[in-house]
Amino acid sequence: MEAQPLLFSVVDASSGYEATPERVRLELLSSFSADVSQLLRGSQREVDPGELDVAVRNGSLAIHTSPILGAPTLFRDLRSLLQSEFLDALDAKRREVVERWQKTARQSRGVAFRISAPALERPVVIDERSDYRADDADQWVVVERYVRGEIQDLGGAKNANAHVRLQDGSLLRVATDRNVLKNDTHNRLYKEAMLRVKARYNVLTQELRDAQLIEFIEYAPRYDEADMERLTRRGALAWKDVDDAAAWVEEVRGGRD
Repeated sequence: MEAQPLLFSVVDASSGYEATPERVRLELLSSFSADVSQLLRGSQREVDPGELDVAVRNGSLAIHTSPILGAPTLFRDLRSLLQSEFLDALDAKRREVVERWQKTARQSRGVAFRISAPALERPVVIDERSDYRADDADQWVVVERYVRGEIQDLGGAKNANAHVRLQDGSLLRVATDRNVLKNDTHNRLYKEAMLRVKARYNVLTQELRDAQLIEFIEYAPRYDEADMERLTRRGALAWKDVDDAAAWVEEVRGGRD
């Protein structure tokens, strides 16, 4: 697919006047631009908003992006919003934005969000009449999991947490107890770590949410050639009188019958 521009617009008259590029509440402008950035990025950071030129247009307030190329998941997610109001198939970060916009549209009359692009057969509209929601309320279970990844951020002024870049490239936010970080003697930033966490787990999408740190697991895999050679010698010595290892194992197990 060739590069496509996107137009994100918000209609907001909840303050007694319609938001426009000439007059808009600072909070609305800030939250809307942050949501647009999150929706473009997604969990896989398909689009880098820092490298994207935009124009602010009437619409009431609209952000018009320069053409975007190489973001198949983004356009797949936008098309899925036209096909169904269930959000389960959406990228997790984009789903958060749509759920947030749907909640705002329900709570404040006169607020609506709209996404349009040449590649879309019609605009995506989120307003008080739409009903975008997840259909997975009974698919989440509380689990304990071991997760491994690179610690990319650690701490926090108000809420302590760790941001872990997992092996599949996704970023998992893990809430932590401030004392755990305070008493930890290891420098874990930008290093591989193993964490034991408690989280909500979606049995269909395998997504983790609301992760909380239980403990760091000391994880230091290494390969020692000398140890491997020593174990190989010991194994060869132990099996030197066995002609057929597979047959011996079968016999120990009780045979094939």
